[in-house]
Amino acid sequence: MSAPKPATEPTREEARIAPKPPLRRFHQARWDEQLIFELGTPGERGISVPAPEPEVREAVGDPAAALPAALRRSTPPALPELGQQQVLRHYLRLSQENLGADLNIDVGQGTCTMKYSPKVNDTFTRDPRVAALHPLQDASTVQGVLEILHRLEGLLKEISGMDRVSLQPAAGSSAIWTNVAMIRAYFAARGEAEERDEVITTSFSHPSNAACAKTAGYRVITLPPDADGYPDIEALRAAAGPRTAALLITNPEDTGIYNPRIAEFVRIVHEAGGLCAYDQANANGILGITRAREAGFDLCHFNLHKTFSTPHACGGPAAGACGVTEALAPYLPSPTVEFDGTDYRLEADRAESIGSVRPFYGVIPNLVRAYAWIMSLGAEGLRETAEIAVLNNNYLLAKVSAIHGVSVPYAQGRPRLEQVRYSWERLHDDTGVHSEEIGLRAADFGTHYWTSHHPYLVPEPMTLEPTESYSRADLDEYAAILTEVAREAYEDTGTVRTAPHRSTVHRTKEDTLESPATWAVTWRAYRRKILGESV
Repeated sequence: MSAPKPATEPTREEARIAPKPPLRRFHQARWDEQLIFELGTPGERGISVPAPEPEVREAVGDPAAALPAALRRSTPPALPELGQQQVLRHYLRLSQENLGADLNIDVGQGTCTMKYSPKVNDTFTRDPRVAALHPLQDASTVQGVLEILHRLEGLLKEISGMDRVSLQPAAGSSAIWTNVAMIRAYFAARGEAEERDEVITTSFSHPSNAACAKTAGYRVITLPPDADGYPDIEALRAAAGPRTAALLITNPEDTGIYNPRIAEFVRIVHEAGGLCAYDQANANGILGITRAREAGFDLCHFNLHKTFSTPHACGGPAAGACGVTEALAPYLPSPTVEFDGTDYRLEADRAESIGSVRPFYGVIPNLVRAYAWIMSLGAEGLRETAEIAVLNNNYLLAKVSAIHGVSVPYAQGRPRLEQVRYSWERLHDDTGVHSEEIGLRAADFGTHYWTSHHPYLVPEPMTLEPTESYSRADLDEYAAILTEVAREAYEDTGTVRTAPHRSTVHRTKEDTLESPATWAVTWRAYRRKILGESV
């Protein structure tokens, strides 16, 4: 039996302007897509490469013959054989199964500063004068890009107040490692490397600070937060001494709380004979307002793939930058970009350098993007970026802190800078729902969500970081989604605890993440470990 018709059919105009649902409808595309190695048919090609003309072949000969026998393959590589349409279809389908900064509201990716990257900057990097460069080209043939790098170093010197900058590090953690290596080289040159074997950091600084110091062989001392969430200055006074090599500190920390006594922290470490390195991964809220130099730091680093709007690219290829005072400049990684008034060159012959920290010199496309972004904004625009980011964050803070079940630990009633680490502890105590489960349910609304670094010093954490890219409407929508998920947690716990329901996959098998026996990062490993084949 057909359903009864309404008494009055809506007109086309009435249907067109029907009210929208209170929250945007979302459903992730799902394709049962095979791996590209499982697709295709032997002999298929996306393009036919013409054979060289006989006279060219005769002049050049067989290129493989010039290779040592040990480097020549006995059989061709087992590459996928697909037509163009299959390749295009495959990767478009995969793209539909992902969320990204161009599709959703990414304020939930706290501490990562996910901002809009202007597409015009991508155009610059696709220009053959950038995209077709080869790292082994002679410097005389790449004067343009070397000039961009030299200018970018100069801009970051002005932004940080430092005397020299290196753009060689591959990302933020790579830049932290570079700073640690320079600290170690500095004390080795002074004959103090053995006795200065401790590095001080803080609980809410980025974990890469402690990790890099530990990897370099230092004993790591972690300062706890005081009752207001600031690093405990009395703990610093107790820790600093003749064994202190350095203080590695993020400010503002990942709670969004800015340490107003940062200059005093630096003074205490300097008086103990140590160096101070400023982790400026969270610099989006302080651009043009405060600089590492004025706080007395000896070294600093930026994540160009955060603060300066170059793509994260799944954690790489990212881009980092290290700034140092003149006293640390001899230890910068090699090569450095130099300018003699006429020509730009890469200088590798530097006796005290820590050496290269990555092949060649930085991720050029991302360095070009960062340069373009800074130049398009100028000094006033950079400061406005910080001001809007802080405004957005505190607007969202007011909205989210009003949600039933949310609390904001530390620094009660005080504004935060560019992010906040919230807590769902109250909601968890009331409902049993964990923060991770709220994040999985948020994915059903097409948004991203992150808890925090481990260990969870803030119970049931949620870290949100709106940048200057987001509108008030975006922030309102994100807060409305969290409000709805919190309501569900209290009224329909099962919906949240079994989420996501509208995403590509249901839940990942987290136990496999800790089992190397299941890791398959190559096609050969996948065939052996997952398919059980003998390869």
